Amino acid sequence: MTRKFCLAQDPDSDALLAADPAALLLGMMLDQQIPMEKAFKGPKVIADRMGELDVHRIAAADPEEFAALCATPPAVHRFPGSMAKRLQALCQALVEEYEGKAEAIWKRGRPDGAEVLRRLKALPGFGDQKARIFLALLGKQWGAKPAGWREAAGAYGEDGARRSVADVVDAVTLGEVREFKKAAKAAARKS
Repeated sequence: MTRKFCLAQDPDSDALLAADPAALLLGMMLDQQIPMEKAFKGPKVIADRMGELDVHRIAAADPEEFAALCATPPAVHRFPGSMAKRLQALCQALVEEYEGKAEAIWKRGRPDGAEVLRRLKALPGFGDQKARIFLALLGKQWGAKPAGWREAAGAYGEDGARRSVADVVDAVTLGEVREFKKAAKAAARKS
């Protein structure tokens, strides 16, 4: 299956996301407190600096050296030190639980959507909302559609929604998702 992502809004970064499930998972991890495009460029930045994106190497890297790699301008995240720790913890979990293969989360044992959600929520740095969004991203754009994935993803799994990164397929839908989030924040402030 040929995938095309527009999450980083950068062809090289998006190509890595489309080809490497670990890159997509790490990008999702980085997607907090920074613009989505910067978050999803992060795996490519790490790959360029390390010579490849290798979950095993990230997991085993010296924490100070990996933090420095993430902090080198332009930094991978606005909080490079704490995110370097989170990225390493995520990679360590992938190595320990899934032999370093991110796709095993949604493939091993042919899990249904509820099980994939449970597995995602068990990962370091993945709470309920982030896990649901990633599950929706898998179903809508990666092509991983375990039984019941839309139900497990909740509102993020709705067809035609413009709620999250799962719905961004071009610059237009990026704008629509941003408008949805802006409206949701405004409504939350009123209540």
